[in-house]
Amino acid sequence: MHVDHLTFAAGPEGLEVAAKHLGELLGEEFKDGGFHPRFGTRNNILPLLKDRYLEVAEVLDHPVAEKAVYGQAVRARSEQGGGWLGWVISVDDLAPFEERLDRGAVPGSRHFPDGRELKWEQIGAKGLMSDPQLPYFVKWESPADVLPSALPGDIALASLEIAGSRQRIEDWMGEALPDVFDGVNIEFTSPNAHPGINAAIFSTPERGLVRI
Repeated sequence: MHVDHLTFAAGPEGLEVAAKHLGELLGEEFKDGGFHPRFGTRNNILPLLKDRYLEVAEVLDHPVAEKAVYGQAVRARSEQGGGWLGWVISVDDLAPFEERLDRGAVPGSRHFPDGRELKWEQIGAKGLMSDPQLPYFVKWESPADVLPSALPGDIALASLEIAGSRQRIEDWMGEALPDVFDGVNIEFTSPNAHPGINAAIFSTPERGLVRI
């Protein structure tokens, strides 16, 4: 399992303003990541070290966003003022998760501004909506050189602070979640707070550790 990316939902200020604000905190500029036609969302992305990336997502005023679980999740978080939506784990095989969750994976795609299409399958977004501490899972279908994480970056995801239960996430993942998971420190804070990502800590070359 690989900690693939984090998603931050833009608030009422919109995608461009949210991405600019995060970029200023981290000392880097986000790139236009294109739109997700199956989910009714669009995003900006910031490549990170170790084949990861950070995305800022915004829901579009489109009928598909009302039907797609991911579009619903982005809209709900944005209407709450925006903030961390969730974390995503990439895997080589989704079959074990389909069996354990008793549902099939759904296809996803994104059209980059230059016309290229990124394809994947994912499962677990419904769990994210009901319990935001839970990651969802993706299996990339496109070649590695097309993935957002293939772009150069010099910022590292150092830690995740999660409000929730380690046991709950382990049951969801189907394996143990150590304190350091795939090179990322996992800390559980505020056990009685609303579950979800409290903060992410990034290691930057110019500004040291940045907590968002």
